Amino acid sequence: MAEEELQMEEGGKGKKMMIIIIVAVLLIGSGAAAYFLMGGDDEPVAVETAEMPEGTGDAAPAVSGPNKGTALYVAMPRPFVFNVPGQGKDRLAQIKVQLMVRGTDNEELAKMHVPLIEGTLLRVFSSANADDLVTEAGKVSLRDQAAREVQKVLKETIGNEVVEQVLFTGFVMQ
Repeated sequence: MAEEELQMEEGGKGKKMMIIIIVAVLLIGSGAAAYFLMGGDDEPVAVETAEMPEGTGDAAPAVSGPNKGTALYVAMPRPFVFNVPGQGKDRLAQIKVQLMVRGTDNEELAKMHVPLIEGTLLRVFSSANADDLVTEAGKVSLRDQAAREVQKVLKETIGNEVVEQVLFTGFVMQ
């Protein structure tokens, strides 16, 4: 009887040891898998770069001609909300706009003439047709027309186009 108890104890220790070994192997295996999946290799990636003229550094390249300077964005203070007539029914539209200008001088001029720009944009937007604004081409056409009209009004007022692009940052139509 004593011998049977001794064999049972030794058999129990063997099973416990086997479970510990299996758990250790699983932990080491999962750690290795995590290392290879997340760690990766630390070799630097070669990136080809174009030669830049001397003295340009990391700054955005200046554009020659009338649009000189760094691109800056002037947000209109509030979204434009207006009715748009359509063939089936009239719709309500809301457009959030930012103006792209070049250089701090043009940025200050655009900020100074925000009421004039808002009036011009509202006039252009409210002349749109809901059926056209449903399509991407209609939105692009409206954006381009808005840019031309703003440039025209600013050129008449201050002698400079100031705004390079009109950008829609939000467009909702119900």
